[in-house]
Amino acid sequence: MNYQEYIEKEEKRIQYNISLMEQGVEFMDIRSAYIEEGCKIGSGTKIYPNVIVEGESLIGEDCVIGPGSRIVGSTIGDRTKVDNSVILESRIGEDTKVGPFAYLRPNSTIGNNCKVGDFVEVKNSSLGDGTKASHLSYIGDSDVGKEVNIGCGVVFVNYNGSKKYRSTVSDRSFIGCNVNLVSPVVLGEGSYVAAGSTVTTDVPADALCVARAKGRIIEGWVSRRGLLNKK
Repeated sequence: MNYQEYIEKEEKRIQYNISLMEQGVEFMDIRSAYIEEGCKIGSGTKIYPNVIVEGESLIGEDCVIGPGSRIVGSTIGDRTKVDNSVILESRIGEDTKVGPFAYLRPNSTIGNNCKVGDFVEVKNSSLGDGTKASHLSYIGDSDVGKEVNIGCGVVFVNYNGSKKYRSTVSDRSFIGCNVNLVSPVVLGEGSYVAAGSTVTTDVPADALCVARAKGRIIEGWVSRRGLLNKK
């Protein structure tokens, strides 16, 4: 691409942004937003600087697309907020919060009133309405129901080195922090998984799963080793 071709391309890009602005889209900096022609954005949506939208994406009304976000071939419902995140070939419902620093990989579906928080990765999975994964979790090849709590550090262990498996988490389940769900497992409706558990079998509805080694305390161990006094 020579200089003249670059200038023409940039002018065309800015003109498309202007056409979106005339339809009610708000740009904080119209020159720093890269919206591919064919993408649709609803009225009242605010686009922050350094946003990239491509692949005929559809963004609803009154959304907020925060700085540094990239959206490819995806659909985002009304009033949803995306903050500094990457969304690829996925669907997000209404009134949902994504990010900062979330990563939605292809074929992910997020419901209404959900939260996919900071450093959460979702891949080929679905989250039902009202489900929250607030931070530092991996949700892969799984079907998660409505109003589920996914604690910090939860990992859906979907790959055994040769094959990938799916897990199912039923409505209103609670998954505590630092839990490994070794797929394929099914968590019944309203089940509860204690923090620090590694789950390898199905959990019935309304049941508590505790899958961790019993802790023990060895008195005087630190002093005998002299660990705290070493310089």
